[in-house]
Amino acid sequence: MADRAALTLRQIPRMALSTASNRLTAPLSPDTTAQTPAERAAARFRVEGNAVVTGGAGALGLTVVRALLEHGATAATLFDLRETFDSSAGPIARLRADFPERRIYTRPVDVTDTELVEKAMETAAKTMGSVDILCCLAGVVGCVDSLAVSTEAFTKVLDVNLTGSFCCAQAAARQMVAQGTGGSIVLTASISAHHTNFPQPQVAYNVSKAGVAHMARNLAAEWAVHGIRVNSVSPGYMDTVLNAGDSLQPVREIWAAHCPMGRMGDVEEITGAFILLASRRAGRYITGADLLVDGGAMAL
Repeated sequence: MADRAALTLRQIPRMALSTASNRLTAPLSPDTTAQTPAERAAARFRVEGNAVVTGGAGALGLTVVRALLEHGATAATLFDLRETFDSSAGPIARLRADFPERRIYTRPVDVTDTELVEKAMETAAKTMGSVDILCCLAGVVGCVDSLAVSTEAFTKVLDVNLTGSFCCAQAAARQMVAQGTGGSIVLTASISAHHTNFPQPQVAYNVSKAGVAHMARNLAAEWAVHGIRVNSVSPGYMDTVLNAGDSLQPVREIWAAHCPMGRMGDVEEITGAFILLASRRAGRYITGADLLVDGGAMAL
């Protein structure tokens, strides 16, 4: 009873929104270095500063890292599991060979280990000079009948996809606030955040991604005052190893039949959304948004 009575005396923290006078959220001045239409077009979607990409050694992660570097990122630190770095050694070596003038770091990180994430983000900020962009692509899937799924398996999916994304976002935001420069955080949600997938049962995954999309909106509201934009990208079914194999062919046909474009997405097709949201100029007034990249699947 005493605890319940104490509720009437509690003080609730209140978030502060930004103001028009805040330089961290004010419109950017025109880029006077860009003179020609081609230069202005390139400058509009230029990526500035240093990026951390979780799940950076996976198919989607490596594709996003490459796009960030192509658009101007100075350095990138890839967070992923050690075994994923081992299996992706070839693509990472090619990435470094293609961008010899950029700094590309790899750091084994389990995103569910809060202390390790915090230390890894601090190290990334020191080695690169700053953390200006965070793209969270680390995640796991789980297709299990809800009558059979164990609590442990359910919790594992939420721990990686939802709590892991929060831990990384929080660690990156702390660096951005300390730097006083703002930044961009892009979380990976999914069409699973918007509807019930069919025909596979995957309630834990769907719940985790719905949480990611809503978390991005909440963090966007809280952190705008610090000049930190937080958004999410919701991919549809992508043509990666997770969806490969002859045994999945009947399921892929069902997915395609429920997509207006009639196919799965190519990994390259996810990069435009990440570049838009990571770009300081192109994404300047975009925060709290979720961008669907799904071939129109959610239009049905």
